Amino acid sequence: MKRREFALSIPAAAVLAGAPALAQARKDAVVLGMTLEPPGLDPTAGAASAIAEIVQYNILETLTKINADGSVTPLLAESWEVSPDLRTYTFRLRKGVKFSNGEPFNAQTVKFSFERAAAEKSTNKDKRTFAAMESVRPVDEHTVVIINKEPDPDFLFYMGQATAVIVEPKSADNNSAQPVGTGPYAMERWNKGSSVMLSASPSYRNPGAIKIKRATFRFISDPAAQVAAVLSGDIDAFVRVTPRGAAQFKANSRLQTIVSGSRAKTVLAINNAKKPLNDVRVRRAISAAIDRKAVIAGAGDGFGVPIGSHYVPGAAGYIDTTGINPYNPDKARALLKEAGITTPLELSLVLPPPPYARQGGEVIVAQLAKAGITAKVQNVEWAQWLANTYGGAHNYDLTIISHVEPFDLVNFTKPDYYWGYNNPKFNELFDKIKVTANVAERNKLLGEAQKILADDAALAWLYQPQWLTVANRRLNGLWKDMPIFVNDLAALSWS
Repeated sequence: MKRREFALSIPAAAVLAGAPALAQARKDAVVLGMTLEPPGLDPTAGAASAIAEIVQYNILETLTKINADGSVTPLLAESWEVSPDLRTYTFRLRKGVKFSNGEPFNAQTVKFSFERAAAEKSTNKDKRTFAAMESVRPVDEHTVVIINKEPDPDFLFYMGQATAVIVEPKSADNNSAQPVGTGPYAMERWNKGSSVMLSASPSYRNPGAIKIKRATFRFISDPAAQVAAVLSGDIDAFVRVTPRGAAQFKANSRLQTIVSGSRAKTVLAINNAKKPLNDVRVRRAISAAIDRKAVIAGAGDGFGVPIGSHYVPGAAGYIDTTGINPYNPDKARALLKEAGITTPLELSLVLPPPPYARQGGEVIVAQLAKAGITAKVQNVEWAQWLANTYGGAHNYDLTIISHVEPFDLVNFTKPDYYWGYNNPKFNELFDKIKVTANVAERNKLLGEAQKILADDAALAWLYQPQWLTVANRRLNGLWKDMPIFVNDLAALSWS
């Protein structure tokens, strides 16, 4: 369960004498750059990965912690026991933990959090995980037993994701604007459209371990502005920065850059529920019209690895499916003709703000045109994409987006998910995957699942992103790899 993603550091300045050097040695603040501003700060209520990048492990904590190498270790749970059938998990909870509003953390708050996540009105994007819990039973203040309806080999990993954060009952409804958690930091200020500031929480259980006392997340979506902010020193670290500045970053002795893999999948999502996209021949034509390597060059400045299904190299059970729907404009035109499509076929292409979407969109529009498909571009803001494309009436034909969750094949079992894919054969196979504990057999089934999705051309898969991270060489402790998108502030320090 290893995953890759990113790292950072940066240069020692010239040695200065006296007070300035001492002040520099005691630096206890950091400014981090982010491409997107989250729509809210409650990861149990919204799907945007930018939420977790600010709050997970900083303000809000989980029972388990997912580390940079993908391993799972204790966090709010000190230890656990798992039954042989992989259904019952007994968690021993950390004692003496309080939320930042002074309320105690205990087994009852775990029960509240998970039952809230499973409730009928829950908007938690992993609601199924919590609805699959047969019971959440506090044994005493510091012991909770969770019994799942079915075995789940990845359950401990899921309990470390942002959707499984433990919330305080009295404040939970306000977490979107003012999150209250058990973590080392508390919310200080949110300047909408600009930045979020966190400061060390006075109620944290181990305050002496926190070297960074204040962290500011600045939102910079424009690629040129990202490069300028890093080079000027306004940003101490920018994770997943635009690759446009790679050459300039590498040439700057004050900076260190790291190129890492990911578990993300950048895709051209297809609305399977709309005509004529409900015809597999049309979806295969769209896939055949796309030159993945050209998209990587245009959208990611060359930082990416082609993929042919919803799985990436390095993940357990990965198989190479890029040969199932290879680039072939002639075949694309033939498939459209076979499907009875009169060209040019006009489709909407909704593009959210990230550079990979806007830049990649330009490449894909040109490629689709060569196959007889006219893509009408609609540039939208992030909140609009979440409300109208991902949510609501799924008002789109095509859209470019990067799915960052490590284990998200489950979304293809949801007919009401935004891409509207529905294949009973895949659902049956996925049910087997969920309950198969044997690693070799599970990996074999995962390979079969990837092939079904590729054969169905459920999406037009583009590439596995390679993230570029740049940071001040003196900043230590940022994750080298990243199975999930977090910025673990408590691990940071200045040298």
